[in-house]
Amino acid sequence: MSMKDRAKATAKNVEGKLQEVAGNVTGDPQAQAEGKAKQAEAKIRHTTEDVKDEVKKVVD
Repeated sequence: MSMKDRAKATAKNVEGKLQEVAGNVTGDPQAQAEGKAKQAEAKIRHTTEDVKDEVKKVVD
């Protein structure tokens, strides 16, 4: 996984956590859901890149 991709996924995860917390504080269920969705997207990005790394190891 490139450092750039890892940084983007981590930033998306942090953004999602902050949005979820803001939604919790303000009682906004839409913000909570959007924050959780961003965290899920980040997790998928990390998993996808991890799979790419493993495939690359096998091919090399």
